[in-house]
Amino acid sequence: MRLLISGGGTGGHIYPALALVEALKKRDPKAKVLYVGTKRGLESKIVPDAGIPLKTIEIQGFKRSFSLENFKTVYLFLKSVKDSKRIIRDFKPDVVVGTGGYVCGSVVYAAAKLNIPTLIHEQNSVSGVTNKFLSRYVSKIGICFPDVKQDFPKEKVVFTGNPRAQQVAGIKPNQTLEKYGLDPSRPTLLIFGGSRGAEKINQTALAAAKLFKDSQYQVLFVTGRVHYDKLIQQPEVKNVPANFIIQPYIPDMPQILPDIAAIVGRAGATSLAEITAIGIPSILVPSPYVTNDHQTKNALSLVNQKAAKLLKEEDMTAERLFTDIDELMSNKQLRDDMANNAKKAGVPDAADKLLDVLRDISKK
Repeated sequence: MRLLISGGGTGGHIYPALALVEALKKRDPKAKVLYVGTKRGLESKIVPDAGIPLKTIEIQGFKRSFSLENFKTVYLFLKSVKDSKRIIRDFKPDVVVGTGGYVCGSVVYAAAKLNIPTLIHEQNSVSGVTNKFLSRYVSKIGICFPDVKQDFPKEKVVFTGNPRAQQVAGIKPNQTLEKYGLDPSRPTLLIFGGSRGAEKINQTALAAAKLFKDSQYQVLFVTGRVHYDKLIQQPEVKNVPANFIIQPYIPDMPQILPDIAAIVGRAGATSLAEITAIGIPSILVPSPYVTNDHQTKNALSLVNQKAAKLLKEEDMTAERLFTDIDELMSNKQLRDDMANNAKKAGVPDAADKLLDVLRDISKK
């Protein structure tokens, strides 16, 4: 198979794409892959680092309010469609996939106009603007949350799950926690606000740290590199107990997940794919700063299956955070039940499901 894939802007669009490529290479070592992104997006570094060829186009998103910049956006879209058609003709893909972000808008649209089989993958419970636009033109639409199917033509929708889940599903418990000064034999709670960290989660967790002093479990608090230097200088750090470990970043986060008893974190699509693939109970604090509040809707999909608890950022205080954590960490039966429910919600073979769809549409 010759696969052209596009997605960018955030890790939530890029990592599922990389997971799909990894699964394709395992299934078909001779497969050829080309990634199309932008020079400014995260993909410009992440994709080459993964050893995948990258071509770039110039494009930008629309401003939601009236702006003269939107005239430039239209111009760049039309130009990028032309550039995408050239890239597609040169590479000659069997199928083209878009995983989200405005960069894939012109790429997938161009492919559809060239009558190349196309698929978009929507990771969230609320569709993005680009995917809504593309849904009229693509062959199939892969989704991860049942609720989002109402945003698309129903005859095109296929429930696949998030390919990132398959990457982590096979990871077994290991001794990685020792590297961070933790005891692998004790239950461990992970507090993690995403790769860049989350200011509100960080400040609340630090304020709550002293409350964990007599807990029988331990806490791994990952701040994100952006916030670490400033946070570690705060006076409260002096009162952090020995069972509360602060780290700026975990380079291979999935590797530690099988040894984590519970998680406090955001409700991004990639995070939820990972924790459901392994089966980890969670306290989810959705980001209020994302489009259409989609993280709350993501979180509720697990809350409704009794796999997670919801803690709104506006309601989060040090005392409330500690109480919610302690209730969960002090009740192993509750954690086990939530873990089983989380695993039932997961799709550990999501990448294979998506590859099967690509194989079917590329043969038509």
